[in-house]
Amino acid sequence: MSHREFNVIVTIQNKSFINDPEGETIYHDLILKNQYKNIKSVRTAKVLKLVVNAKNPLEARSSVKKMCEDLRIFNPIVSDCQINILCDNN
Repeated sequence: MSHREFNVIVTIQNKSFINDPEGETIYHDLILKNQYKNIKSVRTAKVLKLVVNAKNPLEARSSVKKMCEDLRIFNPIVSDCQINILCDNN
């Protein structure tokens, strides 16, 4: 089976019990001051966009997960890491 390219999005954000000063600043200083009262909170995150060669989406996700853990891309004590494979339009 040949390899294909997969677009992978890795989202890293603080766990819900960890303060997010950047999100709080955006919420208080921009959103509330500009009357967007229907917005109730903001949490910020870091996003990595990767192109991965793999046999299938499961292998692509697995290799990115291993890379994130091996390279300590995130701290699992304070952060959540979500890995998504973008759908192919073909």
